[in-house]
Amino acid sequence: MKFSVFQVSRKGGRLKNEDRMGYCYTRESGLFVLADGMGGHPEGEVAAQLALQSIAALYQHEARPIVKDVKAFLTSAVMAAHQQIMRYAGNKGMLDTPRTTVVAAVIQGNTATWIHCGDSRLYVIRDGELLTRTRDHSHAERPRANAGPEPVNRNLLLTCLGSPTTPLFDVSAPLQLQRGDRIMLCSDGVWGVLDDGVIVHILSSGKPVSDSAPDLAEMALRNGGSHSDNVTLIALEWETPDAPGEKRGVSTDSISDGVFASTIQAGMPSDSELDDLDDDAIERSIAEINEAIKRSAARKG
Repeated sequence: MKFSVFQVSRKGGRLKNEDRMGYCYTRESGLFVLADGMGGHPEGEVAAQLALQSIAALYQHEARPIVKDVKAFLTSAVMAAHQQIMRYAGNKGMLDTPRTTVVAAVIQGNTATWIHCGDSRLYVIRDGELLTRTRDHSHAERPRANAGPEPVNRNLLLTCLGSPTTPLFDVSAPLQLQRGDRIMLCSDGVWGVLDDGVIVHILSSGKPVSDSAPDLAEMALRNGGSHSDNVTLIALEWETPDAPGEKRGVSTDSISDGVFASTIQAGMPSDSELDDLDDDAIERSIAEINEAIKRSAARKG
């Protein structure tokens, strides 16, 4: 596999960053995950981190080096994340449970499949046009057919991980990727202040994703103003690791079967460590991945 990737998370105008994101890959498979911990409930950042860790752990177990049944994996991984959050709340005797949205994608061969719960989104852009995006689990995007006259908060979510009710989720049909396709996972701190046309325009501006993705994040922060939500996204471009000026190209060709690389932290870092995931932190994670690849290649040689 060959792809270019950039991930960024900013606290914005909030007291803390409750968003989490990351990606993992083997020689033949990649997982990209983003979770947005929900305000109004306790420890949203913990729910988001538990979601990432649970999904990544199951992926590491299943991807050897590919996930045999991607749809089944995504379904079981999201449910496992939900159960981990509920277990955490139960062990702490919490009266209200931590909650989070989630969106996750698996890419194998030239095929992408994704799952989402809540209003964290995935966009696919091809040839400067929006090919598809996820449809939020909210009253805004899924209004009731026989709704009464009473006012409804259209931004109210219909489901999430960590809720006492069983979460609802959608799994996509497999999508055959083409060279140059761009995929973005993002929290509502991005799409809530930027319409789809602007998102598509910025991500397909001709710049590498290492430039267009931070441009998008900065625009979302500016539009959100002093009360901006957390702004978090992962953007990748398919099959272009060697694009001019690209700093984050990844080629998995030299990885041996047993190597698993990940930017998802294994522990539960403090809020201060994850309030702003800047370029230096991301570069350190990627440097660690590259070292693992080099060691694998040396052993293989």
